[in-house]
Amino acid sequence: MERIGGETMVLYSDLRERLEISEAMRSINTLNGSFTTKVLGGAKYHYFQATITGARRQFYIGPDTDDVRRLIATKEEGEKDARADSLMLQRLSAQIIAGGVPPVEPEMGRIINRLADCGVFRVGGVIVGTIAFRIIGTHIGVLWEGSSYTTQDVDLATDTGISVAVPDVQADVPAAIESLKMGFFPGPQLSHKEPSTSWAIRGKTLRLDLLTPLKRDQTAPVYIKRLNAAAQPLKYLGYLIESPINAVMLAGTPCLARIPQPARYALHKLIISGERRQTAADKKRKDLRQAHSLLSLLAEDRPGDIMLAWEALRISGSGWVKKMIGGYGEASGMFGRIAVVEGLIAGASSTIPSLMSIGVQY
Repeated sequence: MERIGGETMVLYSDLRERLEISEAMRSINTLNGSFTTKVLGGAKYHYFQATITGARRQFYIGPDTDDVRRLIATKEEGEKDARADSLMLQRLSAQIIAGGVPPVEPEMGRIINRLADCGVFRVGGVIVGTIAFRIIGTHIGVLWEGSSYTTQDVDLATDTGISVAVPDVQADVPAAIESLKMGFFPGPQLSHKEPSTSWAIRGKTLRLDLLTPLKRDQTAPVYIKRLNAAAQPLKYLGYLIESPINAVMLAGTPCLARIPQPARYALHKLIISGERRQTAADKKRKDLRQAHSLLSLLAEDRPGDIMLAWEALRISGSGWVKKMIGGYGEASGMFGRIAVVEGLIAGASSTIPSLMSIGVQY
C-alpha cells in the first residue's frame, strides 16, 4: 500500500464534509419545517426542525460556516444555486484525483451515484464488497496495490429491520437502474419462482447485487419494501453493516456513500474466507489479502478500531470468533503476523480454551 499525501487528504476531508452537509439538506427537502440555531460552548450550530408523526424532531445540519449558511439560503430561495454546488464538488474531486488518487471506474461511478440520488443510503443501504474496500482505502489515506481492489461488482446491503429516520421515503432501486439506460436486466435465480436479486449487462461482467443479513435460516430472497426490490440473505452480513460510516465515492461527480467500518470489514473478510469453496481459491486469497492489508494499517494508525470491532465480534458468539481466528491464521501464514490482533486472540483464548484447537499457534 502507498500513503496518500497529507494535502490530498485535507481536500478529501473537505469534500466529505461538504457532501455530508449537502446530503443533510437533501434529506429534509420533503419535510415541512424551519431552521434553528444553537450555541454550544461558544460556537453556533444549525439544525432543521420538523414535526414527524406528532413528535418534534431536529436534524443536525452543521456548524456555522459560510457553506452551511449558503446551503440554508439556497433551500429557502428554491435551490437556485444547486448547479454551482455541484460544480464545486466536482472541482474538489478533480483536485483529489490530480493528487494521485484513482477514481472509481466511470460505469461503477454512475451506478453508485444514481443509487445515492434515489436515496438508497438515506434508507439504510451500505456498499460492501471490494468496491467498499477501495472506498475505504481512500477514506483512511492509502492506495491499495495489486489486484486486491479490482472488481466488476457493486454489492449493496441493507438490514430488513432497520428504522428509517425520515418517514415515507422509498429508494426505488429497479427504477434507478432502469433510468441509467445502461442495458441492465434482472439476473436469473436458481428457482424461477424467486425474484431476482441482481442486475447485469449482456456482454459485460459488471453487475449489481442486493444483499441482506440471513435470519432464521431464511435463504430465499427477501423483499425490501423501501428498495422496491428483493435481496439475497447472507450469513455474517449483519455484523459487517452494523453502524456504517460515511465516505466519499470518488469519481468525476463524487457522492457520499455508506460503507462498513474498516475494522469490521477486515474481520468479516477473515470470517467469510473460511466459507469459500475449494473452487474459489482466488477469491479466498483476495479476502485474506484485503483483511491483512487493512488490519496492518489499522494496527499502526488506529488500533482502537480493531479492539472495538473485536469486542462486537465476540458478542456474536464463539463460533464467529473461531472462524475469524482460522482466517487470521491463514492470512498471517501468507502475509505476516499482526501484534495487535494476536494480542486480542491470545486474551480470548484464556476464556475460550477451545479456540486454540483450530491449529493457530501463538
